[in-house]
Amino acid sequence: MSKIKICGIKRFEDIIAINEAKPDYIGFIFAKTRRRISPEQASELVAMLDRAVKVVGVFVDEEMRVVADIAKRCPLDVIQLHGGEDETYIRRLRGMTHKEIWKAVRVRSAEDIEKASSLGADRLLLDSFVEKIPGGSGVMFDHGVLDGVKTEELIIAGGINEDNITETIKSLNPFAVDISSGAESDGVKDADKIAALVAAVRAVK
Repeated sequence: MSKIKICGIKRFEDIIAINEAKPDYIGFIFAKTRRRISPEQASELVAMLDRAVKVVGVFVDEEMRVVADIAKRCPLDVIQLHGGEDETYIRRLRGMTHKEIWKAVRVRSAEDIEKASSLGADRLLLDSFVEKIPGGSGVMFDHGVLDGVKTEELIIAGGINEDNITETIKSLNPFAVDISSGAESDGVKDADKIAALVAAVRAVK
């Protein structure tokens, strides 16, 4: 059964909705986007979070010592990297944190996925390529590039919402789907959408 991550959590209201819906993961974004959250705010929200839900921290080309500090303070279960982090960065960061590491791939072709698979991350997260936007664009990439690619261990992001989540899971059978804008209304997380998305994932047999 595929898992689900709701990314871009920022508010106490979001945590209330998460605790009711119980997705497998939530994501805090520590990079410079409109969904950015401070480590202090994230720590306060984690204290309210149902312990069955794992915490992912999202970073873009951040200094390793900063990532390691936030991973310890919050604390994080998973570190998700959305920049140009290379194999050396991932290896050193794992040694510093002993955390699971996911590496995002902004997909334009199957070659992008093949190249990223050599970086040594625990899992790859496939997202859309949108110029100057490292993630959370709400745009779905062409899943046709995944023909012949083993998707069972991959995380699929980019433009997933209530209308396409069931078909995405049935067609790709990924390890997980990652949703941010698809769980929002007017730019903030929507409790009803979060509940509906989690229910849709759980309903897929």
